[in-house]
Amino acid sequence: VSRQLKEEIRRGFARLEDPLAGLLAMLESSSDWKGRGHSLGYCITTELQLWIKAHPAVPQSSTKLKKLQARVLGMLSQCPTNLLDPLISIYQLHTADRNYLLEHVSHLYLQGNYKEAAILSIKLKLQLDQDVEKMCTPLLLQDKANLVEEYVAEYPELQRKLLQTLDMWCNPSFNIRDITRPYQGLSKYKPEKFNHRVLSKLVFRLLERFNVDSALCPNVINQRHLRTLKYLFYKRFVEKTMTEENWADHIQSTVGDNRWLQEQLVQSLLRHCDARGAARWAQRCCVPPEMLPQAVAEELQKLHIQDRVEEVTKAGNYEASRKKDYYQLPIPRENIHFLQTWEEMLQCWEKVLQPGQVVGVDMEWKPSFGMVGKPRVALLQLALKDEVFLLDLPQLLEQAEAEGEKEKLPHFIQMLYSDATITKLGYGMSGDLSSLAATCSALKDTEKQMQGVVDLLAVDKQVDGLSPEHSHKERGVRQPEKGLSLLVQHVLGKPLDKTEQLSNWEKRPLREEQILYAASDAYCLLEIYERLCKDPESFGLSSDLTDSLVGKQSKKPRAKKQLNKQEAPSPSGQECQGPRTEPSRPPASISPQEFSVVCDNMLQGLGRYLRCLGVDVRLLDNEDDHRKAAEIARQEGRVILTSGLPYQTLRSQVGEGRCFSVNCSEKAKEQALQVLKHFNVQVSLGDIFSRCQ
Repeated sequence: VSRQLKEEIRRGFARLEDPLAGLLAMLESSSDWKGRGHSLGYCITTELQLWIKAHPAVPQSSTKLKKLQARVLGMLSQCPTNLLDPLISIYQLHTADRNYLLEHVSHLYLQGNYKEAAILSIKLKLQLDQDVEKMCTPLLLQDKANLVEEYVAEYPELQRKLLQTLDMWCNPSFNIRDITRPYQGLSKYKPEKFNHRVLSKLVFRLLERFNVDSALCPNVINQRHLRTLKYLFYKRFVEKTMTEENWADHIQSTVGDNRWLQEQLVQSLLRHCDARGAARWAQRCCVPPEMLPQAVAEELQKLHIQDRVEEVTKAGNYEASRKKDYYQLPIPRENIHFLQTWEEMLQCWEKVLQPGQVVGVDMEWKPSFGMVGKPRVALLQLALKDEVFLLDLPQLLEQAEAEGEKEKLPHFIQMLYSDATITKLGYGMSGDLSSLAATCSALKDTEKQMQGVVDLLAVDKQVDGLSPEHSHKERGVRQPEKGLSLLVQHVLGKPLDKTEQLSNWEKRPLREEQILYAASDAYCLLEIYERLCKDPESFGLSSDLTDSLVGKQSKKPRAKKQLNKQEAPSPSGQECQGPRTEPSRPPASISPQEFSVVCDNMLQGLGRYLRCLGVDVRLLDNEDDHRKAAEIARQEGRVILTSGLPYQTLRSQVGEGRCFSVNCSEKAKEQALQVLKHFNVQVSLGDIFSRCQ
């Protein structure tokens, strides 16, 4: 708005006997303010709000104000969102009779204006006097979960009530149609977005966002555990890729003392085993004998008095036969060190933090099987040429905190990652660092500070002949190799044995198989790097390995974090700087109104968030091909926002700087901040919700 117009508006207010009535008369006689964006009505309203602050002594009798409030309430349901706060402030609606406000919102609700009723309730803070289930049900049916979250955001009591309601709906015996039946004629009703699975995901998101105890939602938690049980049975009895020890560990931690889950476990055992097998597993998984069918209970009695040496010997022979098929550590067992104290850490510190050192880095955590929260790192592996250090992170952090020196471990890790003279090798390192930050908040900026990093995941798309199909033909009937195991097979001749990958890495003591697996996962990176450096051409890489590795986008299967920027020493020892996504000179600032984007279909949450900030956004539908984003970008001059593998394809189809890869593991808000910072988009208060109706 020009300064001249603002001055004219303020002079107009000064001449009016009653500016509040004057504004209302203007809005009632005009309709330009009902559209999106910054209308003249919006400008005049916001200027009056500022003018009143500068002239607080505008007299208003209570009777006159009540009449004005009644008139303005009738307009609010037609208002664009950016006008609500100024009008509520100008006409002091927070001071209006609460019952009168509730009656007005109820009227909106009965007319079917559910979104408008919810938004007005939020603005006027009426939620505690309303029925949370009644207000939120139609919003969920219209796929407005974000508005539901906002509705309960400031009220823990309502959060709990909402979660309990959603959990009740997620009970398998509950008929969802009982909820949807009264809303059959609802506009924008999306029945495909309202089912047990979608509601279950919403519950987990709300539990995490509001930090509510998951015990409040037993139905959702039990169903998630049941899915975990089915997955574990598939891995053990169908795919046959999980060891007995791993399987039993996870079954015990999943089922625990939950009687319902114990019943499900027994039923699953009977489907997959005979009575003797079911009894043996029931014993391993600590199922109470009284829960077992008679035939299984009788077999369990026999097991108590039998020697099971035969079983152990058979398992031992099986493990021995596997060795010849898989990658084996070339260093002796005594050179693998499991570190749990700071005294032990000192020897690791001195050896790892040496200029010119090359370190293979990997991390392990307990599989979450879809439960709430980011995984916390249980083991950090650092491999040198002659030895491997396994750091018991939970124990080391606990000891450091007890001694009042909790910054010691983060300091060591930050020194390692930020030292450009030390080469750090990883596979999808950014995903590991995301979990590391969740484990220790002091490490949240490690990725921004890291130097001398080579992420071997970048090799996946470049090494000649590297594909799961190629691996499958070579290995015969076994499951095709993938990820790091496939790379190890192609470069070193044999794949990694991944049977311990889904171990319970938080359980102590670690089993010998876990220790060997963890050491192998880190050490194989050294051997791959050495082999590729010696003969890169034979693997289809450039003669200078860093040309192939530095600055490449990467996506690790277990975590979607992106690497936009990497540095790595070349085999000759010289530093090579990879291309950066952020330009050295920031672009000129622009407003959200000037910024138009097309969001790939895995970033719909980001797209909705940017739209709330005033950005012009187009979203791909779930069924759309990623390449459609490039077509829209070229036709409409939009920037592409994508993530992971599609980035490489889409980037080549549009102009320089017109495709941006965001971190898919972050929440929409963090993704939006990343985009706004990169493109120097400056958001003002007036931009917020300026595109929303």
